[in-house]
Amino acid sequence: MSETPDSPAETGLRAPSGARDMASRAAELDAADPLAHTRDRFVLDAAPDHASGDASVYLDGNSLGALPRAVAGRVADVIAREWGELRIRSWTESGWWTAPERVGDKIAPLIGAAPGRVVVGDSTSVNLFKAVVGGVRMAGKGCTEILVDATTFPTDGYIARSAARMTGLAVRPVEPARIADEVTERTALALVNHVDYRTGRLNDLPGITHALHSAGALAVWDLCHSAGALPVGLDAHHVDLAVGCTYKYLNGGPGAPAYLYIRESLQERFESPLPGWNSHTDPFAMDPAYAPAEGIARGRVGTPDILSLLALEAALEAWDGVSIEAVRTKSLALTDFFLECVSAYVPPGRARSVTPYDHQRRGSQVSLECPRAGEVMDELIRRGVVGDFRRPDVLRFGFTPLYTSFADAERAAWVLGEVLGALPEVGAGTAGTGG
Repeated sequence: MSETPDSPAETGLRAPSGARDMASRAAELDAADPLAHTRDRFVLDAAPDHASGDASVYLDGNSLGALPRAVAGRVADVIAREWGELRIRSWTESGWWTAPERVGDKIAPLIGAAPGRVVVGDSTSVNLFKAVVGGVRMAGKGCTEILVDATTFPTDGYIARSAARMTGLAVRPVEPARIADEVTERTALALVNHVDYRTGRLNDLPGITHALHSAGALAVWDLCHSAGALPVGLDAHHVDLAVGCTYKYLNGGPGAPAYLYIRESLQERFESPLPGWNSHTDPFAMDPAYAPAEGIARGRVGTPDILSLLALEAALEAWDGVSIEAVRTKSLALTDFFLECVSAYVPPGRARSVTPYDHQRRGSQVSLECPRAGEVMDELIRRGVVGDFRRPDVLRFGFTPLYTSFADAERAAWVLGEVLGALPEVGAGTAGTGG
């Protein structure tokens, strides 16, 4: 679990062999894993069986997390009792009305925030819109531009450009590593992904945030691929605004509501571009004049999606007794081990890691570049190893430490080696760091 070098040549990895010689290592690592018990908190298929060769390995938690066992019973109770019996009374008697802030407080420690700074509701896209427009409205006079992570997930760029058109600013794409050099006094804010969705590269949240503040700009972070996988430290690093989804490493379920973080010192200045009745200081006054609520509640918009919100609340019980630091330690160990297994099992020249080997620059996924990646992933899934594919040539494998085992990592690499070894040889370059 120590820091890894920047190239496989420096790691002392073995050459590919026909032997399944990493399986015993995986068993030893799983036996010593302090988070091994949390796997039982999720609904999963059978674990890899090295004796029979059967396996079902889920490495797509960076797209959709597995189902936590606590969710089904909780949702059944919400439907049968809270909705079926109590009906409208559940807004008060079952705590429906306060759920957005209550669930936000459960997410807060996972992203390094104090209570009262996170509200849950709406989609990631809607929260991005609120954060970017709200950030522009708080920016200093004379600002003319929004910086956008040039490698961003497309939605972030779409939202930023729409917000720029509405506010009369321009959008300027900048590589995350260049933001500190490119920010100027004309920059209102920068919208940056904490982890690059395609490569798994971890961007420098503390350094970029500090550089933006030094120039008088605000920092808006997209945490979709980092929350629940590694420490974020929003309060400690004085992040202004942040958004994220809850259906990846937080395991909230398909379409689970997203969240919005607003730094405490900015909350009284935050002016939402979507001033819904739920963020009014007195929602049931039905006042035609809008007056925003105090605190994080001003990040709300309309009526909360109660079924999915309470499913998320139950899903977060999987984090009971677990620290995000322990999760990060296992995440790095898992991805280190997977990269080592890939080097051992995949024929030379058939795949290349575009995920950094350096721990300081790695999220919780490994992305491998290879020819015919779409066909390769289809075959992996057919054989029970589920990851995903990003065009044109990237295989993505997400490692969720709460339920991913070292046996999962070893099995996935073994099957990948079999699949790639059966393909006609194509020049894919040699295994190595993506930079």
